[in-house]
Amino acid sequence: MNVFENLTKHKLSLPEPSTPGGSYVSVNIRGNMAFVAIQFPIRNGNYLYQGRLGDEISTEQAYKAMELCALNVLAQVNKKIGFDNIIGLNHFDAYFQSSENWDDSPKVVDGASDLFVKILEDKGRHSRAILGVHKLPRNFCVGLTATFTILNE
Repeated sequence: MNVFENLTKHKLSLPEPSTPGGSYVSVNIRGNMAFVAIQFPIRNGNYLYQGRLGDEISTEQAYKAMELCALNVLAQVNKKIGFDNIIGLNHFDAYFQSSENWDDSPKVVDGASDLFVKILEDKGRHSRAILGVHKLPRNFCVGLTATFTILNE
């Protein structure tokens, strides 16, 4: 698996890793587990995809927003751990804020699932949870946390 070749093949690039918006770390390592704090659709300091799914944000736009969240997860992993130290993605939690009648969350969250498998290949296979919330910080439409198994240091 070569993450950077896979990114290039799919015409993608890692954003600059964002810094925490509070009193926490972006990646917390405990033993051989790495917990990545919530990542939002931010690219190089620019807040993107703000609003409610089904109102200001379409399902197609939200798919791209979730893909960007996944790229931000990978940027954090690359900075803190390095891709050669990844055994695999275990699980991620996807969060979304939507209008009352919108109900396409599995399609949106596939933006992250598809990206992880394209870029990490078999190491990107995972389980996931999808959680609708009333409000996300900065009015982002989606957010993503992830847990990886890593090589012991």
